[in-house]
Amino acid sequence: MLNKVFLSLCVSTFFISVSAQDSTKEVKIPSKEAQVRTALYAAPDDKKEGAMIYGYDQDGGLIVLRPGTNELICLSDNPNKSGISAACYYKELEPFMARGRELTAQGKSTTETREIRSEEIKAGKIKMPEAGMLFVYSAKEEDHNSNTGDITEGDLRYVIYMPFATPESTGISDKPSVAGMPWLMDPGTPRAHIMITPAK
Repeated sequence: MLNKVFLSLCVSTFFISVSAQDSTKEVKIPSKEAQVRTALYAAPDDKKEGAMIYGYDQDGGLIVLRPGTNELICLSDNPNKSGISAACYYKELEPFMARGRELTAQGKSTTETREIRSEEIKAGKIKMPEAGMLFVYSAKEEDHNSNTGDITEGDLRYVIYMPFATPESTGISDKPSVAGMPWLMDPGTPRAHIMITPAK
């Protein structure tokens, strides 16, 4: 289940979709301060202070909650989605992430979004860094205080985007053989990335 959720995140439809809402969830937009606090659970300690932060306005639209001064962009939990998920990523991944948001808003499926962005990367329309970090913090709703943004328990996972990387070019296996082992997902493609899910 975690891998399925994480895959959706990597294609930018799980945690940054503004248009696709969960109709079964009563939407309550937390305050700006609470959203900032939630978003920063995904950030390394030395990057928290200067990270740019996206969140949501009272209509559920994506907005900039705080400008940034370093190389990290964070996204607070989407209140329109079940569960809690915050993410932070290297700013040079923003064209890739922003395009994912745009395609999702247009109603494109996960598969369509993946294919369109891959073709645009190959064509040079989307510039990708040689490597780019993504941090993901997930939690259950009952462990999240929407009034303060505090989370009592959650899991932090990691992705390192390395476009077109392969097991042969990196020495990294394309499947994990033990829990917590880094492995290369979608090898040889524009969205190739190392996945690291720490063992419980």
